[in-house]
Amino acid sequence: MKTIPLSLCSLFLCSLLASLSNAANAAQKPQEILAASDAVRNPDYPFGLTNTLVEYRSGKQTDTSTLAIYSKADSNSGQFRSLIRYVAPARDANKLILYSGKDLWFYDPSSKASIRMSPQQRLLGQASNGDVVTVNLAKDYQAIAALEEDTQDGDRQIKHCYKLAMNASTPDATYHHIDMWIEVGNNHPVKARFYTESGKLLKTAYYRRYEKQLGIDRPTETVIIDGLDPSWVTVMRYSDLVKRDVPELWLQRDYLPRFKPE
Repeated sequence: MKTIPLSLCSLFLCSLLASLSNAANAAQKPQEILAASDAVRNPDYPFGLTNTLVEYRSGKQTDTSTLAIYSKADSNSGQFRSLIRYVAPARDANKLILYSGKDLWFYDPSSKASIRMSPQQRLLGQASNGDVVTVNLAKDYQAIAALEEDTQDGDRQIKHCYKLAMNASTPDATYHHIDMWIEVGNNHPVKARFYTESGKLLKTAYYRRYEKQLGIDRPTETVIIDGLDPSWVTVMRYSDLVKRDVPELWLQRDYLPRFKPE
């Protein structure tokens, strides 16, 4: 019986492993990678959390706000619907933002009025209303490319990532175009760049401080840097993530005047 030279076996094995690797990468489509990163950021059941926003200018804190957020996915669209309550500062306490379907409403209990808002409108610093509400990006954007490349994360560590080019697929998407880096192997969002329709860079976001939350590692901090002024930074810190009931009544505009914080 003839034996196959060891060098040929090694060459065959390397070729086989490379083929399997390429097949695995080809099997995972850009939209699937994006959906997997959504699952890292957001549970697939109703939940609540606290979002603390801090604005910095040239390294000095200039403003802060604390929000209680209650979210659940719509059974038809798969997109999240959220009720957001201001906790602090005291001047804003118990003001509400409702994101339900295509609509975003701001309610002020002092005036008893609800006003329609834009997701692009700034809430604090570089954080817009659309950044604060819970969003499944795969529902609003189409990922058209997934190239592998190394990039620095928010701690200046090199991560091997898929770079997704994402175009808005609905008129209600907060941004026209997003480039997003998602770590190969665990689908962790690493960073994203957000653009206007004309191609202007609005902001860059870094997803940081991964911790075990509701069963898996999730980012507990997002650092947002202005596209023109890198000294203008907004940090969003997430805490108290918990699975909870979010009553359907809470997500109705007519119920806002009757909502009572728990």
